[in-house]
Amino acid sequence: MANDPKKIRFAPNGALYIAPAPVEGASGGTSVPTGLGDPNAAPDGYKALGYADESGVTLTPAIETQPVNAWQSAVPVLYSVTGASFSIKATLIETNEVTTELFFGAQWVEVMSEDPTPVGTGVFKLDLSSTPDLKELSLVVDWNQGGIRYRCVITRAMISDRGAIQLNRTEPGKFELTLEALDFKGNLGTVYTNDDIAAA
Repeated sequence: MANDPKKIRFAPNGALYIAPAPVEGASGGTSVPTGLGDPNAAPDGYKALGYADESGVTLTPAIETQPVNAWQSAVPVLYSVTGASFSIKATLIETNEVTTELFFGAQWVEVMSEDPTPVGTGVFKLDLSSTPDLKELSLVVDWNQGGIRYRCVITRAMISDRGAIQLNRTEPGKFELTLEALDFKGNLGTVYTNDDIAAA
């Protein structure tokens, strides 16, 4: 097969979306996308995470293996799978309700006045629990180069790591997040594309 520079791909545009993870056997929850969908809108039930920094999004599928050695051979005779993972890392730079709640692991609630009839004060707070719950999320990552589109759908995921926020005069606040895919009916994730890379 000849080299083809037209098959070199970039990801100059993209978006990240989250929703509550669907619950197996339950109805009325998140419906996970099963195709590329509308490139200009969030999938139904999902919320956009806004801008990510210029490093973009890092997708890391990994398979851990263990060699099987035999008496009759100096090299392994095969490898067995001991683990699999799929991680998604991004640094979000848009400060909004969705990104801040995701980063801090809590929901904004309005501070109410202490009058006989409590009313909203216009001030909101995040209560950071000393025993936080780990919420299950569903994640969609879209990217494209012109009309060539890709979509990665992670049905179930959890945040496994958060970076530090550095507050300074010249750089925006950054919310660094790493999410790890969880098993859902034997699946870690699905990638869709309209790229001409596979035989029909």
